[in-house]
Amino acid sequence: MRSRYHSWIAAIRIARREAWRSKGRSALVLSMIALPILGVSATDLTLRSAEPSAEQKLTRALGAADARVQDAATGGAPIYQTPSNIDYQQADPPKDGSGPSGPGDLLGAVPEGATVLRESRGEDRIRTRHGLLRTALRELDAGHPIARGLITLDRGRLPSKTGELAASTRFLTESGLFLGSTVRARDLDAPYRIVGVYENPGDLRATELLATPGDLLAPLAEAQKAAGQHSSTIETTLLVRVAGEDGFTWNMVRQANAKGVRVTSRAVALAPPADAEVPLHQIRHGNSAGDGETDRSAMYTVAATAAGLAMLEICLLAGPAFAVGARRSRRQLGLVGANGGDRHHIRAIVLAGGLVIGVAAAVIGTVLGVLLTLALQPLLEQQVGRRFASFDVRPLELLSIALLAVLTGLLAAAVPAFTASRQTVLTSLTGRNRGIRHANRALPAIGLIALGAGAAVALHGAVGENSYMIVAAGSALAELGIVALTPTLVGLFGRAGRWLPLSPRLALRDAVRNRGRTAPAVAAVLAAVAGTVAVATYDASRESQNRAEYHAQLPAGSGSLSNPDADGFRDVPEGRRVLTDNLPLAVRADVARIAVGNPGCEPWSETAGCGSVGRVKPPEQDCPLWTESSEDLSPTARRRLSADWRCQERGFRMQWDILVADEKLLSVLDIEDPAATEALRTGRAVSFDRVYVKDGKTELNLSVRASSGELGAPTLKTLPTYQVEDFVDSYGLGLIIPPSAARAAGLSTVPVGTYFTTDGKPSSAQLQHLDAALGELATSTDIYLEEGYRSRSTLALLALTLFAGIVTVGAAGLATGLAQADAETDLKTLAAIGAPPRVRRVLSGFQCAVVAAMGVVLGSVAGILPAVALRWTERREQAESHRQAVIDGWDSVLGEPFVPVVVPWAVLAALLVVVPLSAALLAALVTRSSPALTRRDAG
Repeated sequence: MRSRYHSWIAAIRIARREAWRSKGRSALVLSMIALPILGVSATDLTLRSAEPSAEQKLTRALGAADARVQDAATGGAPIYQTPSNIDYQQADPPKDGSGPSGPGDLLGAVPEGATVLRESRGEDRIRTRHGLLRTALRELDAGHPIARGLITLDRGRLPSKTGELAASTRFLTESGLFLGSTVRARDLDAPYRIVGVYENPGDLRATELLATPGDLLAPLAEAQKAAGQHSSTIETTLLVRVAGEDGFTWNMVRQANAKGVRVTSRAVALAPPADAEVPLHQIRHGNSAGDGETDRSAMYTVAATAAGLAMLEICLLAGPAFAVGARRSRRQLGLVGANGGDRHHIRAIVLAGGLVIGVAAAVIGTVLGVLLTLALQPLLEQQVGRRFASFDVRPLELLSIALLAVLTGLLAAAVPAFTASRQTVLTSLTGRNRGIRHANRALPAIGLIALGAGAAVALHGAVGENSYMIVAAGSALAELGIVALTPTLVGLFGRAGRWLPLSPRLALRDAVRNRGRTAPAVAAVLAAVAGTVAVATYDASRESQNRAEYHAQLPAGSGSLSNPDADGFRDVPEGRRVLTDNLPLAVRADVARIAVGNPGCEPWSETAGCGSVGRVKPPEQDCPLWTESSEDLSPTARRRLSADWRCQERGFRMQWDILVADEKLLSVLDIEDPAATEALRTGRAVSFDRVYVKDGKTELNLSVRASSGELGAPTLKTLPTYQVEDFVDSYGLGLIIPPSAARAAGLSTVPVGTYFTTDGKPSSAQLQHLDAALGELATSTDIYLEEGYRSRSTLALLALTLFAGIVTVGAAGLATGLAQADAETDLKTLAAIGAPPRVRRVLSGFQCAVVAAMGVVLGSVAGILPAVALRWTERREQAESHRQAVIDGWDSVLGEPFVPVVVPWAVLAALLVVVPLSAALLAALVTRSSPALTRRDAG
């Protein structure tokens, strides 16, 4: 036992000395192990630090309070809510849409003896150096102990008296103001001084001002009311700290729900009740997935799959590295055998090399991972728009990652150690055993079986069991199958060498001849690319779904000017002039509404003298699902009727269903229909909803309210109408009436606004200047610009994609360095027979490109499978939810689920072209043109 211990000590000393003597090769092998360790440790630190814990999330939302109480906007009617307060609904909603009005009883929902802190939020335009900036307004005693954790003071101090404000960092950036500046609200003459700068840790992009309670929002509302304007909506919530250690319990939440109040409770969120105690879950058939559990499961599966691929890559990178190192040290190992060492000693020396390099790689990779996370933290925080909850270093996780590097070093050195110990002393000293190694014939069969079985398991998990874990297991098995097939696939790639020029042909033949080195390197690149493609495919598919579900008010880049005030139509012409003077307009479409009765009435006003106008739907075109008899229909009949064209509802996103405008409005709405344009020019209306059109005509119902408030006898107007084809997005607009048709029908109109497109995206300063000019008008005039869908990519996907991309290029480069170390003799031979110096660089570049190209092609194919299987799993889940919705009668509202599978062709093209090219150029640049002179080995 003692002898074996001393032999291991000696082996470690020999391995350490050999690693120090061969610094270049040792650094290469160390880098191959340390690079994935760096990426995995950095990813672990980033995800742990960026994702707040449940307690930290609650602190950002509640501060030091036990709960936040808010009105449910049901007029005080009882509600049911989820424990997390993400979703709720009225307990017994009236079928006719009526119900109580007014606020819920917030104070009545607070338990006796509790400490209460009021927080109010609103919005208004604030005067800045550039003009007016739409800003969120917040009133809170931020110095109160309950408010601790809601905001982070950056510099200055918190407001403590009337006339003082604190500003968010983003507000100062957008407004051009600074600490100590004086600001005014558009509708309030009182000046306020900025005495502090803060940030909201959960939303770094917040443009916000903070005042003491009652100092800003209430005076602003009074000033707007005195000026006859619509006062800003003020949302008030209560932060509550309950006496006792139990906090705001679920029973307290239920009691608050009975008063029409929603509650976010710290105690309930950390220890939610069972589903049987949650009425909302029982109403929804026990389905508690509304809290986002499905999305989290999918995200964890994607992360686990990518992490598994990274672990596989560590093993694949290290194996060939130690094999080459053992071959380069074969003379020294032969001398050990010549001096009496047995196979055990030779194995111990090679394994000790793996241990030494593994320990060094673990330490260096982990330390660099920590430093990389610290360096990239500000960039990542700005990218996701929130601060890291903390720099969350979990020693056990980092130690596990580091031990994996050590274990990988030992395992990767095991096969080279076994091979070196079986060589004779003469073979080791002469180094003449360099013949071509043929691939194992059983390995391709095993790979095919694993590939087929893995694909079948993944598909079964997606369409059969509907399990994310089965999908992940099947994907991993299929990935291992492709790895096992890599030596055979490398040989198939080699057949393309006959059509290539000299340098790439030599690089390809060298790769095929040394499959023991090339196949693991290709498989390593394959694993990294597969992770990249899996993450990118899943992310692109989710982005496509989110983009399709996003309801834009207008086409991206378009905007609207409107006035919500009752008498606002009087200021619309001047607002149009201001708009034209301040923004570079490409198309301007002025719109009007039909005026019935008093034109100064607000929409849907029930005041006497006010009127209303609407389209008349022919009785035979009513949706059969919305009749009283439809309640007795079977689910099958409901599914069949939900596809009826009469039941395809349109979501109304514009303020007006009927507008009077010319053909320019079609251009702003990006509707390319020459027939619709011609119809407006020739005096015919254009309809986007055919349930209101019959025989090419639309009927309007105009009525005026009598003194009793009841609508008077209707007046019917019939307009010739062109029906636009189905599935054209009109952004909620139902009918466009040309001005000539309105005059011919005797309809009175008043201007309501303008829709427009601009030459280029307006800057923040331009928009603030425009708001300032519009603020000079007597009434409120609003500007809306449609920015389109904004990506919702999570930090986890971003971190995994960056990590996989870096490792892909790094693996290709390191594999090339390994090839150069192993093929040094061939390169010297090229120089000896008169090859130009640049051939060495070109050959090195093509060696790297060959490894990268083969790995990218195979990895792209392998990475598609897990992402597709995960999307199919989500598609089935959402289809099940839709079938249940059909049974519950919500089919025509929800619509069929859209869960696409999108292949990121741009990412694939970049991988197929950019990665091999970049790797080749990098290898060519770092390769010396001439080989270094070395002493001849004694043969």
